[in-house]
Amino acid sequence: MSVPPHAVVKPSAVARVVSLWYFVVTIGSFGLFAWVPFVHAGIRLGRKALHVRAVVFGAIAVLMIVLLSLSPTDAAGKTVTTTGKLLTTIATITGLVVVAVGCVMQAKLRRQILAPGARGTGPDPALTAALAARERRAEARKLALSDPLIARDLRIGRPDLPRNYDDGGLVDLNNAPADVIAAACGLDPTTAEGIVEVRVAAGGFAAVEDVFTTVPVAAWDRVRDRAVVLPR
Repeated sequence: MSVPPHAVVKPSAVARVVSLWYFVVTIGSFGLFAWVPFVHAGIRLGRKALHVRAVVFGAIAVLMIVLLSLSPTDAAGKTVTTTGKLLTTIATITGLVVVAVGCVMQAKLRRQILAPGARGTGPDPALTAALAARERRAEARKLALSDPLIARDLRIGRPDLPRNYDDGGLVDLNNAPADVIAAACGLDPTTAEGIVEVRVAAGGFAAVEDVFTTVPVAAWDRVRDRAVVLPR
């Protein structure tokens, strides 16, 4: 069964609170560790561009540390030269800018990570699509059994022909060409050609299982999942 969008569980209040660590790290370190959330987001969302952004923020953090280290201080830790005060001011302003810009960017990333269907959260989009296709195949198969004429009109199991009906990837063993059967059922060309030869000799198949004398056992489940038989 497919997972409808309205059935996706939204992030809990705990998850939303815990995810605030992005801002805690960035603000608490005065921007020095603002790069860490971008590394995390890049991994969770699978986006390499975020790792590049992390490198940029990391480089700025190094620059801030260098500026502060070049500012001479007295025994009490106070900056003692005009140049030192200037470097400290530049580092401070840079830190404020990094915190502000970083938090704005991280707020957007946090929403993306918490969004249903984001990589690493909620149902995987590929899995959702596969389950939806399986459900469509089941519906199309029921239609083929209950009303073969409509099924033929809809060209169920004939991806090689123009059509508007989505049957989820079914293939009609009684009418589809060998190359189409091979592609849909994951069979090698020789096996698919063998199915067509048996079909011609027998005048068609009464059930999907009729082709199992020609198909390797390892492919039976795939054939059951993807095949249908309609009248010739």
